[in-house]
Amino acid sequence: MSQFQIPVAVLGATGSVGQRFVSLLENHPWFKVVALAASDRSAGQKYSQAAHWVLDTPMPAYARDMVVVPASTETVDAKIVFSALHTEVANELEPQFAKAGAAVCSNASSYRRGADVPLLLPEVNADHIRLIERQRENKNWRGCIVANPNCTSTGMTVALHVLHQAFGVKKVFATSLQALSGAGYPGVSSLDIMDNVIPNVANGGEEEKVEWEPRKMLGKLNDGKIELADIQFSVHANRVGVIDGHTVCVSAALNQPVEPQTAIEALRDYAAPPSARELPSSPRPVIEVKDEADRPQPRLDRLTGNGMTTVVGRVRKDPIFDLKFVVLSHNTIRGAAGASIYNAELLTNEGLL
Repeated sequence: MSQFQIPVAVLGATGSVGQRFVSLLENHPWFKVVALAASDRSAGQKYSQAAHWVLDTPMPAYARDMVVVPASTETVDAKIVFSALHTEVANELEPQFAKAGAAVCSNASSYRRGADVPLLLPEVNADHIRLIERQRENKNWRGCIVANPNCTSTGMTVALHVLHQAFGVKKVFATSLQALSGAGYPGVSSLDIMDNVIPNVANGGEEEKVEWEPRKMLGKLNDGKIELADIQFSVHANRVGVIDGHTVCVSAALNQPVEPQTAIEALRDYAAPPSARELPSSPRPVIEVKDEADRPQPRLDRLTGNGMTTVVGRVRKDPIFDLKFVVLSHNTIRGAAGASIYNAELLTNEGLL
């Protein structure tokens, strides 16, 4: 695969998630960025002029002088299209690119609930990629749409998958502490978030996403359909004054009682399915379990495994349910741009472009 590079494009390239795509795609062994697309307001400008760079790493040299083009099938020609579009724009544009033959790897929420759209975490449900065959039959298009989940669903689902496989999960109660970068740029006003916690994310809808999406990802693919996992979720979503890294405090009721150390061993020993194990963006390790009483912490642990590893800590007995623990994942790497790139690598590896 390293002997050639697949042409890819980024839609919504000037926004905060778009910038993360641009950063992570620098020197990618399989993919070459041939187009950076954004709104008409940015089109025609060099990327360095159009993007107010907000990442703490420099803007990649390859992107600086690229001219931003409109997000349209007439101006973007790529085998893979990474979508960092707002939902209402993605609703319209993503199917257009799929019809034109592109594989759309989307960070938008537009089609996550689609019955024939894979909602992918390759280290969890790589087999769901086969839904693309049903999607192409249903839609009569050569391309496809593949979605990654909400950034808060991501790390929690990776950890729950291991526990569900080993012990069975019945109920989950979770409280999120979500980073500011999840709100995009300029995002949350400093006057709102400083000295404060906001117990509502994205003006509603966030909790419903996090209560439903894991059930699809933990569900079983059967005859071209996903049977949702029979797990009940209750979620509180909060915005906190952290730049990157979503923390989720989880309590889980299991089908069988388990000692915390047994759960820790299962989490530490987990390996991704073979098809998702050796891809360029594969998390290494999939899960890191911290022994310290005060970890994980966003500032210390969010870049574990280049930001792709799920970090778990404080695994202990729950007096109401069975087990409780804390999960941290990098929301714009594993939970957004890195997720879509990992999905695209799986698509490529499975010969589904």
